[in-house]
This record gives sequence, C-alpha cells and structure tokens, in this order.
Amino acid sequence: MYKTDARTITAETWEEYQRTHDTEMRNEILMAYIDIVTFSARRLNAVYNGMMQTGDIINQGVLSLIECIDRYDPSRGIQFDTFASIRVRGAIIDYIRKQDWVPRRVRKKSKEIGDAYCELQNKTGRQASDTEVAEYLGMDVDELNKTLGEVNSAAVLYFEDLLQNNAENFEEPDKTPTPEQKFQKTELREQMAAAIDRLDEKEKTVISLYYYENLKLKEIALVMNVTASRVSQLHSRALLKLQSMLGDYVKD
Repeated sequence: MYKTDARTITAETWEEYQRTHDTEMRNEILMAYIDIVTFSARRLNAVYNGMMQTGDIINQGVLSLIECIDRYDPSRGIQFDTFASIRVRGAIIDYIRKQDWVPRRVRKKSKEIGDAYCELQNKTGRQASDTEVAEYLGMDVDELNKTLGEVNSAAVLYFEDLLQNNAENFEEPDKTPTPEQKFQKTELREQMAAAIDRLDEKEKTVISLYYYENLKLKEIALVMNVTASRVSQLHSRALLKLQSMLGDYVKD
C-alpha cells in the first residue's frame, strides 16, 4: 500500500465511497490522510514515551481514522482533516487514559505542586518562584525540578484532554451540539484563556509555541535561548498551574 496525496481525494471520491464503500477506495483515502495519525502520535509522545509502544498508539489512531472515513458526511460542510484530526487525537487520548499507567503517587504530587504555585500566587499577588514553592512543599529546588519531570506526562495528558474538549467547536456529522453543550464549550474556552493569562510570560510563551504553533521543546529552547531541560521545566510548571486553576474542567 502506497501513500497518496490528500489533494487527490475529491468530492467525487467521497461521493463514490459513500455509494460503494469499496475497501480499496477506503484504503486510498486512509493513506492520503495517514499523517493525521502520525502527527497525533508524535504530539502525544511526551505522555506515553517509555510506558507503551508507539505501534499500539498508531494502531488506535488508524482504527479511529477508518471510523472517521466511514462516518464522514461532506454535505455538512466540514473539512475531513479537521473532523478526523480531533477524533483521532481524542481516540488516542482515551486509549492512553484507559491504560491507567499514572501512579497514584504521581497524581498526588502533580496536584500538590500545581496547587502550591496557585496558592502562593493568590497569597502574594505575584508569580511564586521555584524556591518559594520548594520551601512551601518542604523540599529543595533540585528535588522540585526532579519532581516536575516525573509529573510531566500526567500534566500533559490532562491539558491535552482540555484542549480536546475545547477543540470540538464544530458540528459532527452525526451530532448537533445542544445549547447547553455550546455554553459549556464557551465557558471552558473563557476559563482556559483566563488561566493562561495568569501564567508568567515565559510559561505563556512555552504553551503558545508548543500547543498552538506545534513546535517541539528543542525548537522552543532555540527560540527562547534557554536549554531544552529548562523549557521542559517551564512546560511542566505551566501545565500544573493550569491543572490547578482548571480543576473543575479536568476529568480524573
């Protein structure tokens, strides 16, 4: 099976596939959009790296992409890559969640650190330093940085889940959002924007470049002229703060 170009998939292609459900044609569409799967898998690599096989993640993404092909209705005016990207990413996130690989100790530490940053900020009216948070938690800064690395995967998954919920601002082919769902999405978007605005400038930059510009951490390090490990620490710290501030919107 060879990879085809998404530009070769026309309205006529979709019309014929809907009429025939020909397996060969479905595979042609699948290979034209397979980058949706590989991009989502790479994007979430920071979550599952070292804990589960990339092949298993890819397989879940491919299964979801096939389902998207079968359910896609071009007459609804939604671009297939938009529709599929959100569903594939959601399927991968759900699969990772179901593995329940995050130890309870890590979940607890993640919440403690995020809450500490937010509590100190609320108390002092300014951004809390790592030294202040470490002292508040009864540890030294090196131990705090080490712990930030440990909880990074859990924090990334939580935030990706929030982005997944926030990204679904379109009508799925088989479902029209209710007024309540539209209100919840609007509220989530507003709360997320307000929470991000409370981060310090470096944290905002990392979140923007990583989640909205799709840069890798090493690329962000070059942009910010800091080490990759420092970017990783800023990333973890920002996510833990957001997790604490947006706790009511995060599924556990």
